[in-house]
Amino acid sequence: MAPALAHARLLITVAMLLTREYGVTSLELLELRVPAHVALGARAQLSCRWALSAADVLYSVKWYKDGKEFFRHVPRDSEPRRKFPLPGVDVEKSSPNGANVTLYPAVLETGGRYRCEVSGERPLFPTVSDHADMVIVALPDHGPTITGSRLRYQIGDRVQVNCTSGRSRPATRLAWYINGEPAPSLALLPQTHEVHEDGLETTSLALDFKVKPKHFRKGDLKLKCLATIATVYWRSNEESVQGERLKGYSRSRELTEGSRADRVQSAGKPGSAAAPHALAPLLLITSVLLHAAYDIFYS
Repeated sequence: MAPALAHARLLITVAMLLTREYGVTSLELLELRVPAHVALGARAQLSCRWALSAADVLYSVKWYKDGKEFFRHVPRDSEPRRKFPLPGVDVEKSSPNGANVTLYPAVLETGGRYRCEVSGERPLFPTVSDHADMVIVALPDHGPTITGSRLRYQIGDRVQVNCTSGRSRPATRLAWYINGEPAPSLALLPQTHEVHEDGLETTSLALDFKVKPKHFRKGDLKLKCLATIATVYWRSNEESVQGERLKGYSRSRELTEGSRADRVQSAGKPGSAAAPHALAPLLLITSVLLHAAYDIFYS
C-alpha cells in the first residue's frame, strides 16, 4: 500500500510541476473585491470570482482575515458552509457558493487584510488566492473647527489661525485655502495628531501668514479649512473677515462731509464773506429807496 501511495504522490507532484511550467491551469481567480474603506457600523460586502475548467470541480472556498480563517464553503461536506469565530468579523450572510460574504456590523477590529482562497478537486487540488486590505473609518461627529481668527485685518497684519478636526479613525487630513486657493506650504505649520483613549484621533493644522493687498482684491478675506478621510468623508468650514481698507474708505467719506459742514458754519462768522441769504434784506431796502427817488425826480 505504501509504494502505491508514494507512486500517487509522485504523479501528483509531476503533474503540478508540468502545470506550473507550461502555464496550464484549470482554475483561475478572476476578481477579488474588498472595500478599501468602510464606515463604522456599516456593512462590508466581500466578493470573490473564479473560473473552473469544464473538467474540474470546486473543492473549497475559504475566507481569511489577517491569516485566520473565518468562513469556508466545502460543497461535499455534511455542513457545506461554516463560520469560525474571530474578533471583529461577524458574517451576516453568504452566497450559496461562498463567493460573497457580508460582514455586519463593522467595528474597529474589522479592519485588516482579507484573503480569498479557492481550491479545485483532486488529484491536483489547484489553488488560487488573492488579498486586499480594509480600513474601518470612524467618521467625525462634526466638521473642522477654526479658531484664532479676527473680524477685521489690515495690510501687514499677521493671520494666525488653527483648524482642528473632529475625532475620527483613521486620522483626518486637513488643508487650508485662502480665497479659494490652496495655502502656500510656507504658511502652514506641521500637522499634529492626538490619539485618545478610545483609539480615535484628532488632527490640527495651523495657518500663519501676513496680509497683503492681493488678499482683498476680490472683497473680504476668506479662509477655508477642508477635512477629508479618503473618499468617504469631505467637510469644510469657512470664515470671511473684513479688511481695514473698507473701513478707511468710510472714514474718509465722513471727513469729506464734515469739511463741507465746517465751510457752511464758517460763512456766518465775523470777517468772512457774507452768505447770500444775509444780503436779501439789504437788497430789498435798496430797491425801495431807488423807486422812491425815481418817483420824486420825475414828478
